[in-house]
Amino acid sequence: MSSRTLSSVRNAARLLKAISAHGPEMGITELSQRLDLGKSTVHRLVTTLAEEQLLVKDPATARYRLGLAMYDLGNTAVNGLNLHSALSPAMNWLQDVTGGTVHAGVLDHREVIYVERLESPNMLRLFIEVGRRQPAHSNSSGKCLLAFLDRAELDKVLDGWVLVPKTVHTITDLSELRRQLTEIRRNGYALNEGESELGILSIAAPVRDRKGSVVAAISLAGEESQLREKLGTLIPAVRQAGAVASHQLGYQK
Repeated sequence: MSSRTLSSVRNAARLLKAISAHGPEMGITELSQRLDLGKSTVHRLVTTLAEEQLLVKDPATARYRLGLAMYDLGNTAVNGLNLHSALSPAMNWLQDVTGGTVHAGVLDHREVIYVERLESPNMLRLFIEVGRRQPAHSNSSGKCLLAFLDRAELDKVLDGWVLVPKTVHTITDLSELRRQLTEIRRNGYALNEGESELGILSIAAPVRDRKGSVVAAISLAGEESQLREKLGTLIPAVRQAGAVASHQLGYQK
């Protein structure tokens, strides 16, 4: 075992895997024998995991089964894999038809996390790596994702938000941001015109899951001087990429 590994975390993971593989329910004695751990250790583990709803104790048998929180975690993992599978063909197509740099991002409160990226060989290199976070108000993906939040959730996100400028073009007024978000929702795409970096333009469109919820945004980015005159063809292409990814996730308009 690595010196960096927490034995308690490892044992908790082993315990969950044991119930998954040999359950559906297991008692403390059985877990103790299978994991080669003392009963007191197993008791502490199952008590903690039950408090976190990762396990559920059957009061009649005193045996433990996996809880609903494990189901939620599993669904999240599967959805992540599904999102990657859905995004890849759409992003490849968008880069093929535009030659630009293509990103996909998801919303985390007031930030965008970039989860996929295809670098253009023909344009200025954009230093937005996978995993990087950016303020949602200053880029096309972020504005697109904010625009499709439901009203109550959007109000919660915007409440007390100080919009820090990244360039002279960044939106810093909440009223103006709200106005733009309404327009984005109506038009089905968002623009970033030098708001995150001077001279860079990007276009983003929503990606929906099978329930119609917007779960990601696909964006095309490049030098403003190269993209602006092509907006009439690039905007439909980005929206089409979003629609293709949405279809892959089961969305039916």
